[in-house]
Amino acid sequence: MVPRQVWRTETLLVLALSLGASGVSALISFVGSVTRPGGLSDQSAILNGSHAPGRPWLDLTWQLFNIATALVPVLLVAHLLTREGAGGLRVVGLDRRRPLLDLGRGAVVAAVIGGSGLALYLGARASGANLTVVPESLPAVWWRIPVLILAAVQNAVLEEVVVVGYLLRRLDQMGWSATAALVASALLRGSYHLYQGIGGFVGNVVMGVVFVLLYRRWGRVGPLVAAHSLIDTVAFVGYALLAGKVGWLPTG
Repeated sequence: MVPRQVWRTETLLVLALSLGASGVSALISFVGSVTRPGGLSDQSAILNGSHAPGRPWLDLTWQLFNIATALVPVLLVAHLLTREGAGGLRVVGLDRRRPLLDLGRGAVVAAVIGGSGLALYLGARASGANLTVVPESLPAVWWRIPVLILAAVQNAVLEEVVVVGYLLRRLDQMGWSATAALVASALLRGSYHLYQGIGGFVGNVVMGVVFVLLYRRWGRVGPLVAAHSLIDTVAFVGYALLAGKVGWLPTG
């Protein structure tokens, strides 16, 4: 039997190399935003920006590099779960056993979470509690939409594997109660969205609670990855197509 201290150390290291570090970075960014002159809604948070303006091929290389390296923690988790003898990512339900069921469940979740999330964001921004979120500011080149879709899938796989599947498994093994594990997972999800403002934090905490409850019920992160991928794809691609063309969408 593996001592709890080993699980604790491993979990902290995985988070320090991934979304835990992102949470600290988001907190520092939030402090910078609230101490800057002017309101939060007058500031912007760009989610997918250019890394080499005016040099599209170099920009594409950077985009693909960042997407690939962001998935390294997922490979690390898969390795750790395999060494544990748990069967890799299959144990958290990221596999091809039930693709249609996962996609169907994910589409339903995305429809509910996506619509309410947009309403919460618009309300938070109007109240001055959120920055203006700019989902993308990539150049209008042929790879723009494919890269946005890849970024959406990368976000989904990283977050749901690490923050739900892996973290809950390790917290369970350390003897945490289901409620404490739910709170930890949801707060972690909210923390690395804090750079968007209070609205981004609260909205993602709520999403985190819902996703943990669904994972406990289904035992699979597959539907959550599908839902998250759809939500982010609609947000990224929708912004690319609608920004500046509709009056209700803030553009920063």
